[in-house]
Amino acid sequence: MAPRRRLWLARLGAALGLALTLGWLTPALSQQPQLHLPRVQLQAGMHLINAQVASTHQQRAIGLMWRRDMAPNEGMLFIFEEPQRQCFWMMNTYLPLTAAFIEDDGTIVNLADMQPLTTDSHCSAKPVRFVLEMHQGWFARRGIQPGDRLRGEVFRPR
Repeated sequence: MAPRRRLWLARLGAALGLALTLGWLTPALSQQPQLHLPRVQLQAGMHLINAQVASTHQQRAIGLMWRRDMAPNEGMLFIFEEPQRQCFWMMNTYLPLTAAFIEDDGTIVNLADMQPLTTDSHCSAKPVRFVLEMHQGWFARRGIQPGDRLRGEVFRPR
């Protein structure tokens, strides 16, 4: 084996070892869904949403991976530290989802339908701190669209 390739493999092995030691990859490699995250209740018009909250880097990285089912009004709310352009994909995610990219006050910036098991990137139209993933079509069936505002204790009024 060429020396450069050996060096590259050694570095890759060390990086994976560190990631496993720190627990960054363990849930993703175990292929276990996150079912016990904290929850928050949100409201979209008259519709209630029971959302799991992914607020740490590891929780956000795993998201709804490995989930095979989810209750009709259940979703996952991703909370980031600062508003940024957020991009999502569906690697290891079996449920078709719609992502709502949301401003600090709960206003939906844009919606993106995402297909299972793809690495297509779906991004916010502008910097946001929140992304809510729901079953694909959940927002459309309720007439909820960009510009509408969600309510909940996590959103700050303007």
